[in-house]
Amino acid sequence: MELELDPDDPRPPYQQVAAALRAAILGRKFQPGERLPSQNELAGMFGVARMTVQQALRIVRDEGLTVSRQGSGIFVRERAARPAGLRPHIERIFEAESVTIDFVGYTSETLAGLLTEPLDKIRSGRLTPREIRIRILLPDMTRPIALPVAVSGDETASAQARERMAGIGARHLATIHDSVEELQDLGLVHSAIVESRVHGSAPLFKAYILSGTDVFFGFYPVREHEVRIGDDRLATYDSLGRDSELFHYTDDGDPESPGSQFVAQAQLWFDSIWDTIATKANP
Repeated sequence: MELELDPDDPRPPYQQVAAALRAAILGRKFQPGERLPSQNELAGMFGVARMTVQQALRIVRDEGLTVSRQGSGIFVRERAARPAGLRPHIERIFEAESVTIDFVGYTSETLAGLLTEPLDKIRSGRLTPREIRIRILLPDMTRPIALPVAVSGDETASAQARERMAGIGARHLATIHDSVEELQDLGLVHSAIVESRVHGSAPLFKAYILSGTDVFFGFYPVREHEVRIGDDRLATYDSLGRDSELFHYTDDGDPESPGSQFVAQAQLWFDSIWDTIATKANP
């Protein structure tokens, strides 16, 4: 299979690799359920560093096109025959003068990945929004909540699992804060604001509200999942965002349509949590 980069493409190599993999998956060069070549093999095929391949694989994973199986490799998802749909909408809203994103979910890992390309385009002058505002609602892992929880039911172990997830969430949250707010510091946008708050509910679903007109919503399935805590392995019940199917709702201008009503209610729900029980998070 021929996979090569275009020397005239101005995008960073990892974005070109991600685009090539995306096209290969959606074009059925890699079939649903098929194992992708290893990272070293892909690096050789594209003539790039392994780290570049890792960044590209993270993008197609965040798009829902692939799934990792521990000890086996990375596979094309069975439902990847159709586009995931979220990434093009994220990039499209950055073409407007004013960009708003409200996100609620488990961690902001996927959101951080989705923002990479539009932020790079702003830095290179290919996108020129005037203002950006992102609000992020995450579960408060400093107090007992239903998930993640140790399968054994031991609260000490459950607290360790929550602490682990808190660390993961904090890293991605800091990345979003730094990369977005940097745009204002560089004078590339007039205003760039990222706000993050936490709440006491378990992470059972995620939603992206894009500029008040589109909502992508999906439930988190709960699975038994083994994680590493120090030198030990801990069996937990946890929400797995990579296995969630996103449903798209759009405001079509008809206030009576199901899509418009869902967008309105999603925004109302988000604002109500944000303005009442949510408290400031520390990125």
